[in-house]
Amino acid sequence: MSFVTVNGIQVYYETRGPVDGKPLLLIMGITAASAVWEKHVSCWEKEYYCILFDNRGVGLSDKPEGPYTTALMADDSAALLDVLNIPNAGVVGVSMGGAIALEIAIRHPEKVSAMVAMCPWASCDKKGEAIFRHITHIKAHLRPEQFAHFMQLLIFDKSTFNDDAEYEELLEGQKGAALEAIQQPLHGLEAQAEACINHNVVAQLPEIKSPTLVIGGKQDMFVPEWMVRQVSEGISNSELHLYDNAGHAFHWEKLEDFNPRVLNWLKTNY
Repeated sequence: MSFVTVNGIQVYYETRGPVDGKPLLLIMGITAASAVWEKHVSCWEKEYYCILFDNRGVGLSDKPEGPYTTALMADDSAALLDVLNIPNAGVVGVSMGGAIALEIAIRHPEKVSAMVAMCPWASCDKKGEAIFRHITHIKAHLRPEQFAHFMQLLIFDKSTFNDDAEYEELLEGQKGAALEAIQQPLHGLEAQAEACINHNVVAQLPEIKSPTLVIGGKQDMFVPEWMVRQVSEGISNSELHLYDNAGHAFHWEKLEDFNPRVLNWLKTNY
């Protein structure tokens, strides 16, 4: 296990793939540790030097009291690249990680060679704020497996629940959540949620010049299609792909298309 001190906190990270490959920084979403990238990094590490890390507030990284901001976590990410002597990288971020990726491209443009923003948003509306706050309320009152079930209801499309094999995987995921040795503390989730709620880069999107792939799910009720489109429309050098019959977790629901799609896009643009 590897730890470094960046931006005033200790951050857990790991690297995967060829050390002489182009670096690819992977930024996870709210509540989740870097291990959640496994289904994707196992594909991408064949071509790229992947850097995975736990955001502040979750996993093995420090969990200081909040609130946090996406700008603060973007600075965490940039500082990690500095410590690893990586001047620039491809950046892939999902959900909150997508919001953080946008902030890196705005605050540290020289560090972003190309960006894949998965289910990102440029600003949070009142319904989005209500969802983030309700996530923290659920966390405070339910057991880990019940919290995992709620998150599954939020991020997976109806088609996933109605597929017997995929539904069994959801049930296994709930059981696994109950057994996790390191549970995210409530204050860590609350601090991340504040970052998500207060994220607003609408006016700064035109500043992003790095090639960007924006991806979302048309049935996403967490970060709806209009939010994803707003990001793509605000970045001049961007491409948009929206999956049909997929929710916030389109990257798992459409895994066989998603992994090579990102890989091929990176090969062309990075």
